[in-house]
Amino acid sequence: MRELSLNVMDIAQNSIRAGASLTTIRIDESVPGDTLAITVTDNGCGMSEEQVRSVIDPFFTTRTTRKVGLGVPLFKMEAEMTGGSFVIDSTLGVGTSLTATFRPSHVDMIPLGEIGAVIHLLVTCNPEIDFLYIRSKVNGAGEEKTLTLDTREFREQLGDIPFSEPDVSDWIREYIAEMENELQF
Repeated sequence: MRELSLNVMDIAQNSIRAGASLTTIRIDESVPGDTLAITVTDNGCGMSEEQVRSVIDPFFTTRTTRKVGLGVPLFKMEAEMTGGSFVIDSTLGVGTSLTATFRPSHVDMIPLGEIGAVIHLLVTCNPEIDFLYIRSKVNGAGEEKTLTLDTREFREQLGDIPFSEPDVSDWIREYIAEMENELQF
């Protein structure tokens, strides 16, 4: 994929297909540590140990609409190509967590891309699912900021008003944009 945000979209879609009611997307960036870690965790159906071993194989998929599953193997490859790492942990009936850690200074690092647009799309197009988006950054001076979007809090404030309602959707888009701007310190 041409940007990491598309990998996040694909992994989050896997969580949705796994029956998750809560998907957490966490992005931790450290300028001094030269790391960008992307973690997606869900409370879906989880996988057996055999499925966890198989999920990094591009010729393994649980989908019936195609015979290959490239999302997780590409995410793993992209992380490892930068000198980073990839870890996946899953328990049947509990959920799955995967973390891809990248070295942003590496020549093979692809851009994060429009992660805010991906989060907005996931939130507004999946009204029955909750998302927790956590974004943290440590800048070159060692200062750290962590910002959070939690759709459970939005639900408390909005009641029955859907996230896809145009004014609400615009507000969520602006909220995410403000989060991204605050991290440019």
